[in-house]
Amino acid sequence: MESNNPERRAGRLPEEFRGRTKRFASSVIRLYVRLPKAREEVRTLGKQLLRSGTSVAAHVREASRARSEAEFVAKLGVALQEADESQLWLELLREECAIGAPETQPLEQEASELIAIMTTMINRTQSR
Repeated sequence: MESNNPERRAGRLPEEFRGRTKRFASSVIRLYVRLPKAREEVRTLGKQLLRSGTSVAAHVREASRARSEAEFVAKLGVALQEADESQLWLELLREECAIGAPETQPLEQEASELIAIMTTMINRTQSR
């Protein structure tokens, strides 16, 4: 059953979670700025990470303004995909481009936690 009640929508996405995804985006930006730009593959993967990592927060914001349960699930689903994609770019930067684990692993861990949280939110919303 869909709900247009603003309090129910706001309750599904706490401000704390919105802030957490914004901090993730900020951390991605800071990593991107520190990446060595001399190598083409690092530049390419870095740009991909920048796009997907900042997209997570943008789509979570969109989800928080959803007008229905279906729209909420769809928008949060896109944020989930972007977080998963971010995790891939981070892994590739570490494994294939020799970007140090101390640089990537905290973000990889945060992406993993965000993925788990969003998956739970989506599943709980769909099971109502």
